[in-house]
Formats: sequence, C-alpha cells, structure tokens
Amino acid sequence: MLILDTCALIFDALDPDRLSKKATTAIIQADAAGKLACCDISFWEIAMRMAKGRLDPGTNVQEFIELILAARKIVVIPTTPEIAVKSALAEIFPHNDPADRLIAATTLIHKAKLVTSDLKLATIPGLQVIW
Repeated sequence: MLILDTCALIFDALDPDRLSKKATTAIIQADAAGKLACCDISFWEIAMRMAKGRLDPGTNVQEFIELILAARKIVVIPTTPEIAVKSALAEIFPHNDPADRLIAATTLIHKAKLVTSDLKLATIPGLQVIW
C-alpha cells in the first residue's frame, strides 16, 4: 500500500510537476495496482488550507476532495483507536503536528510507504518515505 500525504494529494491534483519522479512513478504504479490510499485527516487539512486562503483549486472544498478521489483509485483510511494511540507516542513522533502524527502512524500500522515532501516525517524510525 502507498499512502499519500496531504501535500502529495494536492500536488498530484493541481501541480504534478511538484512531485518528484520517484513519487510520480510510485503513485502511478500503486494506482494501477489498486494500492493507493490517503488518511481521512488529509481532507480536514485541505479544508483548513482552503478556509485560510492558502489553497485555491477553483472550486469548493467538497467538490475538490471528490475530484481528487475520482481521479485515482484512492482508498480512504479512517483513524482507528490503534492509529490514535500510536500517534500520541512522543518517543516516535517528536514533532507536534497532529495531522502528520496521524498520517505517519497510519502508514506504520499498515506497513505502507508514504509519499511526502515533508522532511520531518522522513526522520521517524521505521517510516518508509518516498520522495
């Protein structure tokens, strides 16, 4: 399974040239294999960015998210109790961004790889990052 961080979802939808070649290849392969996913918290992050004027895809939040999901075969992974507990472990996640913690914990629990440009996430032990 390949999980897309929020930035990867946005880049893939609006500006694919911002993705690395390695990330683009991994996304295309995972999509073709039906193994592409994202975390539900990414939708909240997208909504917050749009509400703050930091993201303007030219449509409303709900339609933008629906377009992202329609463009690829993305499975949405919900936050489970196991993911919530793991994300709260300070010794694993030294930074304080709750969405990043949930995305990283989800990736670890599902033994997946994460597409992200976030270098902080790449420092988490055991987290396999593609960029």
